[in-house]
Amino acid sequence: MSDALSPPRPQGAYVTAVAEPLRAGDVLVASAGMTPREDGRLVVTGLVGQDIDVTAARAAAALAARNAVAAVTAGESGRVRRWVRMTVYVACADGFTELSAVADGASEVLDGLGLGRPARSAIGVRALPGGAPVEVELTAIAATNVEDE
Repeated sequence: MSDALSPPRPQGAYVTAVAEPLRAGDVLVASAGMTPREDGRLVVTGLVGQDIDVTAARAAAALAARNAVAAVTAGESGRVRRWVRMTVYVACADGFTELSAVADGASEVLDGLGLGRPARSAIGVRALPGGAPVEVELTAIAATNVEDE
């Protein structure tokens, strides 16, 4: 038996770990938890696996991820050069286990931006703010000195 451990294969659209060298001018940027809101209004509510299905929950996760990306890329944080970590909370019915399938909706948003996949967790919870079915937190590395890119 080898002394080296192999990580388990990802169960969705993410990587098992991210290592990114930090350089002068890099900043770590983290979003707050973002829910599926448009114009400040929660557009979907309910428990996944009870009130809404996986397809609707994936779409809600994608919207929440777009909101997290907007938060991370706004203001003075600079230009994102690498997604590091994403946590997707899923408010779900007892016994619901397709958390990774729901979280893949959020991962697809990041995939479309071409900065690599983050490490990710998908966590089932009893309730989220306002009755949201999903909440997404996102961490990235941004370069504040874009001339160095």
